[in-house]
Amino acid sequence: MQGAAGSEHAPLTHRRVLKIAIPIVISNATVPILGAVDTGVVGQLGEAVPIGAVGLGAIILTSIYWMFGFLRMGTVGLTSQALGAKDEGEVSALLTRVLMAGLGFGALLIAFQWAIFSLALSIAPASDEVESLAHDYMAIRIWSAPAAIALYGITGWLVAQERTSAILVIQLWTNGLNIVLDLWFVLGLGWGVEGVALATFLAEWSGAALGLWFCRGAFQNPRWRDWVRVFDVVRLKNMVSVNTDILIRSLLLQIIFTSFIFMGADFGDVTLAANQVLLQFLYITSYALDGFAFAAEALVGQALGARHVRDLRRGAILTTGWGVVIVIFLMIAFALGGGWLIDTMAKSPEVQAEARIYLLWMVIAPILGVWAWMFDGIFIGATQTRDMRNMMAISFVIYWIAVFTLIPFMGNHGLWMALLISFVARGITMALRYPKIEARARADMTAA
Repeated sequence: MQGAAGSEHAPLTHRRVLKIAIPIVISNATVPILGAVDTGVVGQLGEAVPIGAVGLGAIILTSIYWMFGFLRMGTVGLTSQALGAKDEGEVSALLTRVLMAGLGFGALLIAFQWAIFSLALSIAPASDEVESLAHDYMAIRIWSAPAAIALYGITGWLVAQERTSAILVIQLWTNGLNIVLDLWFVLGLGWGVEGVALATFLAEWSGAALGLWFCRGAFQNPRWRDWVRVFDVVRLKNMVSVNTDILIRSLLLQIIFTSFIFMGADFGDVTLAANQVLLQFLYITSYALDGFAFAAEALVGQALGARHVRDLRRGAILTTGWGVVIVIFLMIAFALGGGWLIDTMAKSPEVQAEARIYLLWMVIAPILGVWAWMFDGIFIGATQTRDMRNMMAISFVIYWIAVFTLIPFMGNHGLWMALLISFVARGITMALRYPKIEARARADMTAA
């Protein structure tokens, strides 16, 4: 099987970690570019309505697709463990399952698009003109939902095999084609908002096709259509359980961030804008750490599948060590260049001044949050998702206790402190559960 053969025998080195992580970091860096081009292209039409329509439609669909991100995370853990156990039949069957899941979920979104769009636009109301164009935009893009969701599964399957360079190629191809088609359809052919949607539709399907090409080795083996294994009830139940746990955890995390934004609005428009600017620091941190969290997912999962406790621990330590190095660099960068970054993102003197008041929280956020990010990767690789879900629930409660305790006395400082406390709570609670992962590996080794 392409890319997987022998990977579980390769020594666990810094070079191996970086080989997995760096393509993901580069891939993440391309994500904001596409949004900027979409906005810039429709901005050339000289009207505000198309910009608002594309922005609103993209946010709605991105939020909907984000809910299926569990497919990537669950697939990494299950596939990497199957690789470690040298169960190539299960590796192939997992690819078939996630492709079927992606196509099935996408088909459901297409079937219920009218209800989904109506609900979404009622929650995020805009002018009739913007809503009409946003609906047209989504009505085109929704037809690529099967491709977009299936690509989550393909990405997870490739990460498990440490083939992150393939993921980078898929990302560059998809975004590059989207940009070229944007320029052609909108500026060349004058298709407006529909042109932007059609460009994304074609790019997403081409990205999924390229992803399947990278998975072609699996289809050269008849195991991918071993329907008895693909539909094995025990394995399907395990897959559903893992993915459900991750979905619940992700929803709780999303509620925390959404409530943070909403509560920030209570402090006025300037503070709300400042918080939005400062949240970009957290997104930068997340993008930088994703590569090393992905590496933890693959390496821990393979080691657990192979019942190698020493490799499991070394994979966790190496990837987390690199995560700490990255956040120390980010802390220094935010401390020295945070003011410049704020001024670059916000031109309002009031927002700039307000954001600087809370900049210290962004300087310390990376080191407080790195443990939560890295343990997420470790627990996903180990498919220890029930603990992951439960520790997120505990952190969720701690966050709300901090919110109601700190905000009345500290205002927006209290809000930021509550958010960072939730990061620390996730890191500590998962650290306390980590020994269970090694104990599980030892038990499997003894049973073998």
